[in-house]
Amino acid sequence: MPLEVLNALDAAKTQWYHFTAIVIAGMGFFTDAYDLFCISLVTKLLGRIYYHVDGATKPGTLPPNVAAAVNGVAFCGTLSGQLFFGWLGDKMGRKRVYGLTLVLMVVCSIASGLSFGHEPKGVIATLCFFRFWLGFGVGGDYPLSATIMSEYANKKTRGAFIAAVFAMQGFGILAGGIVAIIVSAAFKAKYPAPAYEVNALASTVPQADYIWRIIVMFGALPAGLTYYWRMKMPETARYTALVAMNAKRAAADMSKVLQVEIVAEQEKVEQLAQDRGYQFGLFSKEFLRRHGLHLLGTTSTWFLLDIAFYSQNLFQKDIFSAIGWIPPAKTMNAIEEVFKIARAQTLIALCSTVPGYWFTVALIDYMGRFAIQLMGFFFMTVFMFALAFPYDHWTKKDNRIGFVIMYSLTFFFANFGPNATTFIVPAEIFPARLRSTCHGISAASGKAGAIVGAFGFLYAAQNKDKTKTDAGYPPGIGVKNSLIMLGVINFLGMIFTLLVPEGKGKSLEEISGENDEEQEQQRGPPNNTTTATLHV
Repeated sequence: MPLEVLNALDAAKTQWYHFTAIVIAGMGFFTDAYDLFCISLVTKLLGRIYYHVDGATKPGTLPPNVAAAVNGVAFCGTLSGQLFFGWLGDKMGRKRVYGLTLVLMVVCSIASGLSFGHEPKGVIATLCFFRFWLGFGVGGDYPLSATIMSEYANKKTRGAFIAAVFAMQGFGILAGGIVAIIVSAAFKAKYPAPAYEVNALASTVPQADYIWRIIVMFGALPAGLTYYWRMKMPETARYTALVAMNAKRAAADMSKVLQVEIVAEQEKVEQLAQDRGYQFGLFSKEFLRRHGLHLLGTTSTWFLLDIAFYSQNLFQKDIFSAIGWIPPAKTMNAIEEVFKIARAQTLIALCSTVPGYWFTVALIDYMGRFAIQLMGFFFMTVFMFALAFPYDHWTKKDNRIGFVIMYSLTFFFANFGPNATTFIVPAEIFPARLRSTCHGISAASGKAGAIVGAFGFLYAAQNKDKTKTDAGYPPGIGVKNSLIMLGVINFLGMIFTLLVPEGKGKSLEEISGENDEEQEQQRGPPNNTTTATLHV
């Protein structure tokens, strides 16, 4: 029989502490999204400031290897942080590690904006160094926030609560665009500059260097504001009881949170502790038998999703420039370019990205995780192909609005689909002692996909018909073929979704099979005539 404290959590009505947990964990994701995506708003400005060639007739641009590093280095740090902090969350506890990730994010956000150097290479190298460690802290937030919210939530609305935490990512993306608009508009009003084609030397005013630094450093503010409240949260009862084996502490913590009296069942916990030999490890055959396909499903779908999702997010500006929705760089000064890129990305976030997240919050506990993920991948595939095959049609001036609408729908169904569910499912289907680790592995697989998107799409989307593009990039396969590739990737995501189990309406112990483990322990070790329950 499950512990009373876990039954109390599963059956608890929606209370104030649920919303408090959503805000505390969600502000981490707000900061995560802001920090990861704000860099795409200022990469062209960095090229103008640090790679301008005197006497050149075109604005300066970041070399391809530098642009890839600036955009992708944070993802390398995020991948490392997800693996490390995911493992640490199962070893030391969710709460003890939770504050450390936030401190790292605050310090490295500020340090990124204070990047220094005597020459452009020094500034960019310092920026990349601090963005790696910023990503390391961001990475830790993924498994810890998801695990904490799943272990606090009741089973009836657990999906909506975890999705609400992740939905704060949409507000973080939106905030990045809004901050960039405000900062660039303020500098544009105070330090007006002519268009590049009018006066090349004066088109980038010295004060423009402050713009990207302010935008990058702003990410420290929301993270810093939530540190105190994170430290006030008690450890989750599932970690305290099932991993730390302290039923008395778990009952006391949850009695305060739920405001009910809960009996500490230390005898049951001690029985579990004596039978720890049956509590298999991550690299055991038993884990492979029970959860091997589940882990393959969560890692593969997150990997495939993030190739498409981060390619779209980081290189919106390049796609919008390709179809002419953002004017050519030579017709704008540096500050105006930041303003127009931010305005375009904010419009996409406001009209498609943010609504997609909240559609998931509203419907996930009715439709289920599996249905939403399959549907999202399906429509992402459809809209990608709808953009790619008639690509020449969309680039005509009269059809650009149609392109933007179709492109927005791919974001909507990414967020009302696999971008949310790939975050939710790993926090539900694995045992408590391995939950944070397995979520970290799944999330790290996603960030490997983001790295492929950040580095690969940068080169692939270049004009394939030139020996060398205007920006100095080697020839790629072109935007059209890149969109076809992303459509194929989304289709593969549909196939691998079939490996992902449904957790709607079940307790975490039912989904992960931990109730079955307790029953097996009561019966004794399996013999030649007894077979452990197989989870498919």
